[in-house]
Amino acid sequence: MKISALITGKAVYTIPAETSVATLVEKLASLKVGALVVSPDGIRITGIVSERDIVAALPMHLHELGKLHVRDIMTVNVTTCTPNSTVADLMMIMTERRIRHVPVVNDAGDLVSIISIGDVVKSHVSELDSERLALVDYVQNPR
Repeated sequence: MKISALITGKAVYTIPAETSVATLVEKLASLKVGALVVSPDGIRITGIVSERDIVAALPMHLHELGKLHVRDIMTVNVTTCTPNSTVADLMMIMTERRIRHVPVVNDAGDLVSIISIGDVVKSHVSELDSERLALVDYVQNPR
């Protein structure tokens, strides 16, 4: 299955790099998401920031947490995919790189959407269930 089937109508939220970590935490909580794409304009990707980035920054920056900005903790080497990428390919990438969110970009590299590990797992389970039902039908109704 292609990623394009999973992103139809799916919102992608962005945040500027200059935003404070406090505001970042509030936005993650209010949107009920685990990551935001860092972008100055909602099109170009300059990074991604997730709950993991916040937790990883805490030990070194706990004493200056109020002074931190998204740019101080974001991941700058962002793994992306395209709408033509497959769910199987993305599952492998997410597993190998131990990442849970992948921005989706068009051919020009512009941000289109975002895929989470939850989206990928849900799609994979649905695919497996469809195969199971087809096999049960085949076994119960031989032609």
